[in-house]
Amino acid sequence: MDEASLPRADSTGERRAGFRAAGASLACVVGPIVARHGGGILARLKTEWTSIVGPEIAAATWPEALARGGALKLRVAPAKALELQHRAPLVIERINLFFGRDAVTRLALVQGPLPLPPPTRSSQERPLQAREAVALDNQLATIARPELRDALARLGRRVIAAGE
Repeated sequence: MDEASLPRADSTGERRAGFRAAGASLACVVGPIVARHGGGILARLKTEWTSIVGPEIAAATWPEALARGGALKLRVAPAKALELQHRAPLVIERINLFFGRDAVTRLALVQGPLPLPPPTRSSQERPLQAREAVALDNQLATIARPELRDALARLGRRVIAAGE
């Protein structure tokens, strides 16, 4: 099939042969699906949650789903559920202020465990004692490749320092 045999619209609106951009067709197909599932709003809520609601509320909550009509399903730590119920108008206001429109109209609070927070790294590791450093060096002495030996030494120091 050659290009001349494909339909394409001309200036009069008649379809003639030719190719069309896939983006326009894709937007027609994907648009309703994205809108039905909360679109990019939920993804942005999850990535920007702490900056939207503040560290105190973010530590006790997590956005789970955004239903049609703007109902945000919010997982809440059980100890903070009652407090958050009273602060719901503030949370909704902060979310809508962030998006610049009424993205959320109400909160549906669900008590339960929150996703695990990202691990925090100790910025200050304790120095190894002399006997710990000597024992680590003795274990790594048989490794011939210097890059591997250095990497294992760093790992070993962290494991020993965290062992207390």
